[in-house]
Amino acid sequence: MDPNASKKGLVNKLGRHELQKKLDAETFKRITISFYRYVRIESPYEMRDMLYAKWNAIDCLGRIYVAKEGINAQMSVPEHHYEAFLEDLYAMPEYTDIPIKVAVEDDGKSFLKLTVKVRHKIVADGLDDNAFDPGNVGNHLDAEQWNALLEAEDVVVVDMRNHYESEIGHFEKAVCPDAETFREELPEVLNMLKGKEEKPIMLYCTGGVRCEKASAWLRHHGFENVNQLHGGIIDYHRQVQSKGLRNRFRGKNFVFDERLGERISEEIISECHQCGTPCDTHVNCANCNILFIQCPDCAKKHESCCSDECQTVLHMSEDEKNAHDLEKTRRAFRRFKKGRDTLKSE
Repeated sequence: MDPNASKKGLVNKLGRHELQKKLDAETFKRITISFYRYVRIESPYEMRDMLYAKWNAIDCLGRIYVAKEGINAQMSVPEHHYEAFLEDLYAMPEYTDIPIKVAVEDDGKSFLKLTVKVRHKIVADGLDDNAFDPGNVGNHLDAEQWNALLEAEDVVVVDMRNHYESEIGHFEKAVCPDAETFREELPEVLNMLKGKEEKPIMLYCTGGVRCEKASAWLRHHGFENVNQLHGGIIDYHRQVQSKGLRNRFRGKNFVFDERLGERISEEIISECHQCGTPCDTHVNCANCNILFIQCPDCAKKHESCCSDECQTVLHMSEDEKNAHDLEKTRRAFRRFKKGRDTLKSE
């Protein structure tokens, strides 16, 4: 992280409550979008400074990562500035004609502040890009082509997202690796696909950025027929609606903003982690902040906590809370959830 970011005025210093109050007071609509591009950026810090200045001036909110390898952005743009925002973005040589994905469900409350950070990579993958050709990606499929290939008997469909994302929604036929991060998932998928080098491989993720790297990684390892959903789940849903196509996605699409999900189909394919009733609403524990699925009844019963222990900690004094091991609490909940999942599979 740039130690001079605060001095340059690139850090929002308002607290969450103040930011939420400011957002709630807005009288205009916002458009939630996402985009990415793998492109060489020689001076990421200069790019970060310039983008923050431009987008902060027109009240944009969001989370943007800039690296030498490109940009990955999830943003909320004021509707009255949207056309000017696009015109300015496309005028920059690095981002000319960059595909923009518009959120499926948008209440304008997707982000509370604007954050533009310089990262080593736009998505942490743990790969050495000098060891293979990241540009040798798979075939890009639109929604109609994707649906058609899904009909093939020998196709292998792989969800390139984390397990908590695929838990609430995924494509028909999809194999959903039990991985916490994209970095963990890449070797797991490679091992899982051994012996299937000749089969058609179909990859998908939220907006397409993870599949760009994953498809090139698979092709480097001898998989020739690699296909990826262009624009990810977000653009798939847009095409399904605009073209009247059959929706082959079941459930909800997890998103990394305040909404934590947008509905793609009416099916609820997951359960409350505490009582087991059908539910696909992700929340963060009021005490330890772990992400989990909780139904309204359990939220009321457990005061939005993931466990009895966290609920107890919630009512401790500040000194008692500071002495409590949060990570120990999180590990206990993970063991509890893993035990429930094991019982379900038996």
